Amino acid sequence: MTAQQPLRLEALTGLRGLAAWLVVFYHIRLSLTALLPAPVIAMLAKGYLAVDLFFMLSGFVLWLTYGARLARFEPADIGAFWWRRIARIWPLHAVVLSGFVLLAVLLAITGRDSAGYPLAELPLHVVLIQNWGFTGALAWNHPAWSISTEMAAYLLFPLLAVLGRRAWGPAALAIGLGLLLAGLFALFAALGHASLGDAITTLGLPRCLIEFTAGTLAARLWLHWRALPSARRIGHLCGAAAAATCGAGLWFALPETAWVPLALLLLLLAMALAQGRIAAWFASGPVHWLGEVSYSTYLCHFGLFIVFKLALVGADLQLGLWKLGVFIGLLVAVSGLSHALIELPAQRALNALQPRRKTNAALSR
Repeated sequence: MTAQQPLRLEALTGLRGLAAWLVVFYHIRLSLTALLPAPVIAMLAKGYLAVDLFFMLSGFVLWLTYGARLARFEPADIGAFWWRRIARIWPLHAVVLSGFVLLAVLLAITGRDSAGYPLAELPLHVVLIQNWGFTGALAWNHPAWSISTEMAAYLLFPLLAVLGRRAWGPAALAIGLGLLLAGLFALFAALGHASLGDAITTLGLPRCLIEFTAGTLAARLWLHWRALPSARRIGHLCGAAAAATCGAGLWFALPETAWVPLALLLLLLAMALAQGRIAAWFASGPVHWLGEVSYSTYLCHFGLFIVFKLALVGADLQLGLWKLGVFIGLLVAVSGLSHALIELPAQRALNALQPRRKTNAALSR
C-alpha cells in the first residue's frame, strides 16, 4: 500500500466487539447457572473460540494496513511498526496488571488466597512473554495470554510480509490456508488435544501464529475478490460455507480443531465482503462502538469480575438478573473510560515519542 489512508472494514470492528463479549460471558458463565438454562451455559462455554477469531482478524487487518509497506523490509519501517504495536497494546496492559498487583497485595493482607498471582512470574507478564512456554499455568490477568502471543505474531509479521511479496492467485492462497489449518489440527491431534482451548500455556503460541498467518492469507484473498462484480456473491457463498462447516462439525461430532478455524475464517471473509444490512449493523452505532472499545473490554473484564464477586456476590457465586445487569453496565463504563482516558492518550503519547521519518507515513496508524 502507498502512504494513503489504510483500508478500514468497519463491519470487522463491530465483529470484534461481539467477540470480546463472547469471551466475557465465557468467563462469567459459571456464575450464571442459576439464571440461565444448561444449553445456554454450554454455548457460553465455547466463548473462548472468539480468541481464535481475534487472531485471524489481527492478521487480516494488519496485512491490509502494513503488509505491502513492510514487504520492503526496511529497518526503519519495521521499527516503526513494532513501536506502534507496542504503543497500541502495552499501556493498558500495564495499567490493568498494576491493578492485579494491588489486588494480590490486598488478598495477601486480608489472608485470602493469592496463589494465582505468583510474584516470580510477574516480570514475564510485564514484558508480555508469559505465554511463550515459560509458565505451566495461566496467572495474573488470564486473558492477557493472548496478548502475549499476539506480541510474538507482531515480531514475526515483517518476515511474513517479505515472504508474501510474491503474487499468489486465489487458488494458491486457498491451498496455503488449507495447509495452515490442517497443520493446526495435526499439531493438536499429535499432542492428544481436540479443543482449541486445551493446553494454552504450550499450544496457545502456535495456535496464535498459525491463525494470525491464516488471517494474512485471507486478507490477500480479499484483495483479489473485493473489486470483482461478484464480490457480494462470493461473500454470500463464504457465509453459506461457514454455516455448512458448522453444521457438519456439529452433526458428525468432529474435534473443534478440525472445523472451527475454517468456519471462523469463512465468517471473516463473508463479513469483509458483505455489503448488506448485517454488515451495516456491525459497522455503525453501538455495535461498532463496542468494537472500538473491545480491547479495553477484553483486558479489563477478568479483574473487574473478580472484584465484583468479592464485593457483591455471595458464597454461592451466583449472579441474579440485577447483579448481571450491574456488572454489564460497569464493564461497559469501564471499557469506555479506560479506552478514552488510558488506551488512546497513552497510545498518542508513545507514538509522539517515535522518531519521525517521511518513509514511516504509511505506518502512522
